[in-house]
Amino acid sequence: MLMRVMLVDDEPFILQGLSVIIDWEKEGYEIVKKASDGREALDYLLENEVDLIITDIRMPQINGLELLEIIRNEKLSEAYVIVLSGYNDFKYAQAAIRYSCMDYILKPVQKDQLLENIRRIAQKRENMMQEEIDSQRMQRGYLLQNMMALLQGKGKEQDVSYVKENFRCSEGVRYIHICLNDLSALEEMSDEEVSELKEEVYEQVSHYLREDADHLFKDFFVYEEDYEIGLVYFDYMAKERSLTEEEFIRILHKRAQSGSERLPVILLVGKRVEDISRISHSYSSACVLRSFKGFQDTKSIYYYEKEVQVNHSRTVLCKQALDDLVKAVDQNDTLLINKSVDHLFMEMDKLDRTRETVTMNLNWLIFRLINLAAEQDESVNQDEVLSYISTSVSKEKIIRGSRSHMRKFACEYAEYLVQLRKNVSKGILTEIENEIKEHYAENLTLRELGQKYYINSSYLGQIFRKRYGQSFKNYLNSYRIKEAASQLIRTDKKISQVAEDVGYHDLNYFISRFIEQEGCTPSRYRKSVREN
Repeated sequence: MLMRVMLVDDEPFILQGLSVIIDWEKEGYEIVKKASDGREALDYLLENEVDLIITDIRMPQINGLELLEIIRNEKLSEAYVIVLSGYNDFKYAQAAIRYSCMDYILKPVQKDQLLENIRRIAQKRENMMQEEIDSQRMQRGYLLQNMMALLQGKGKEQDVSYVKENFRCSEGVRYIHICLNDLSALEEMSDEEVSELKEEVYEQVSHYLREDADHLFKDFFVYEEDYEIGLVYFDYMAKERSLTEEEFIRILHKRAQSGSERLPVILLVGKRVEDISRISHSYSSACVLRSFKGFQDTKSIYYYEKEVQVNHSRTVLCKQALDDLVKAVDQNDTLLINKSVDHLFMEMDKLDRTRETVTMNLNWLIFRLINLAAEQDESVNQDEVLSYISTSVSKEKIIRGSRSHMRKFACEYAEYLVQLRKNVSKGILTEIENEIKEHYAENLTLRELGQKYYINSSYLGQIFRKRYGQSFKNYLNSYRIKEAASQLIRTDKKISQVAEDVGYHDLNYFISRFIEQEGCTPSRYRKSVREN
């Protein structure tokens, strides 16, 4: 944004000379007003803002020093001021300095001197703006630190007080997860591509929230390297827009979805609590929905109160049977798992085993199983576990009475927990490295590798990320690009052939990945390396 300049001088030829002596726009300035005396300048400042005033000393009615005095005393403007004078009088300079004059220049004005002054002013303004930005970031960082403590249920009284003092709060609050929801598509995308999508969603939601955008933040609780978008919603947000809560959230979802054309966006709306001090309860309930969403009928918006409920006319949650099954899985007791599955189905049969009954009980089971994994290892990636579970469990089969399907899943998950406890990596990762080196051009997947080496694919993904600091698919893509770079140097193959050789069947996608990793196109890379 250009800095706004007002020129003030009673000599028309001086005003004209100042306006053309330098290329103002090139230097980052825009002349918005040429005033012929101090009175005209004051009238303009009453209705308009400027960033720089260049004024003569000697003028009729109100001279330059009087103008400066009025501006500062009446706080009309915080603009930088450069005073021009044809009189080499130190008293003028002293007076100008007293009223925070930035510079004092003798006439006739020299181009180089004026350039030096306005560039110094521009640099000073830039430094001040950066300091302001840094200060705001620090304040927001500290605020988010306190908010994170509240969300995790670790907030102290002083944390609550600070949030209430620096965060617009009211009664009635919810935590809302904003998530990308196509696990299979996400698996095919790089971490960078996913991050770009989330940034666009974040921006779109920020625009919708306007002045409430500071309630939006990136939630890194779920993983260390990835995040979901979180919103602390208060009742007033809908009321001030003359909307119901559901109307507000529907529009919120629409705006979020507009930022992601490639993948569906869902909202996980935590339960409503009365005060910000209890926000951790809403946050944890949104996390419950996060665990459940893969087993619910597909929706855009999930409300905790609607999804996690018990029919009061009869109990639909077979809690004891579920607890027994979870215990059996935790102990990796195959016999007990089989008995517990039978017991669970018997209990659900008593309730007619409706879709509602199965969904409720399956949701609760999944939630408990994910928690079991998290108890073994805090760094467990919930989405990787959920992806594994969702591809292993069929709600439709369970509704039809497939106990064998449930037994198979429960036994596999029990073995996964055993691997998690023992950290069964040993030489597995070395084997996986060799697989990548030998078969990088093929369609390698964690699931197939897990089956080959008798290790749970979700667990394999987690230990891989721990060892290499990135996901399996990102590591594989990086290796492919390195091999492509090597071929470009060593051979005269066409770019399309190199892409095919390293496992990319979409040339445009290959080029974009290559640019992302190497900083230039494959053809330019080949040319620059060979020339050097």
